[in-house]
Amino acid sequence: MEYAFGKLVGGKLCLDFVNTVGGRVGGAPGRGRDYADRVVGERLTSYQALAAWSVLAGALTAREAGALERRAAARPADAEAVLERCIAVRDAIYRTFKSVIEGWPSRPADLQTINGELRIARAHERLGAAPHFEWKWDAAPEALDRMLWPVVRSAAELLTAADLERVGQCPGEGCGWLFLDTSRSRRRQWCDMADCGTVAKVRRFRTRQRTGRTAAPTRSARRRRPLGQ
Repeated sequence: MEYAFGKLVGGKLCLDFVNTVGGRVGGAPGRGRDYADRVVGERLTSYQALAAWSVLAGALTAREAGALERRAAARPADAEAVLERCIAVRDAIYRTFKSVIEGWPSRPADLQTINGELRIARAHERLGAAPHFEWKWDAAPEALDRMLWPVVRSAAELLTAADLERVGQCPGEGCGWLFLDTSRSRRRQWCDMADCGTVAKVRRFRTRQRTGRTAAPTRSARRRRPLGQ
């Protein structure tokens, strides 16, 4: 079975993980802080979908994902519990970055969720020396939650990095995806110019067309304009 996840536009693993929804829709203006927003189009609908995204995003190899899917099929209750944890930490990560973007205080419960998963991930980190020193994950081939380890590490690294101020949220209608703005001008607005950006441009163009037709001066009015105007 194939799963539709769209493009990886976040620029960081944790942001691409947050974007495993069709979109997020906020509440009505003036209703105060809306940390969570409403998910439209959940894409982590099964452990198999989670594994497929993990391969797409580089959190797992295809071989690792295949082994985990077989284990998940043999232990469906455990797989379902991992899926629920993944969605919970995904939404906690989203709310935490949302608070940064909006200048709101982060929610302690969300940080607690992230820290809980981070402790699990850190227990599986090892310092490797081949071909050079780097952090690696231990083997743990049967750990159904292993795709979460690099995700929460990515979130912790970004939340403590100078690049945190470059995290933005797409204003496209029904989108709300997060991304890291690496543009030199720091003026990136859309998750993807080819998608939300193009839709917005088309809408602005049609609005100008309608406004232009209704507000266009009559032929006689144009004849009465002074020279140079």
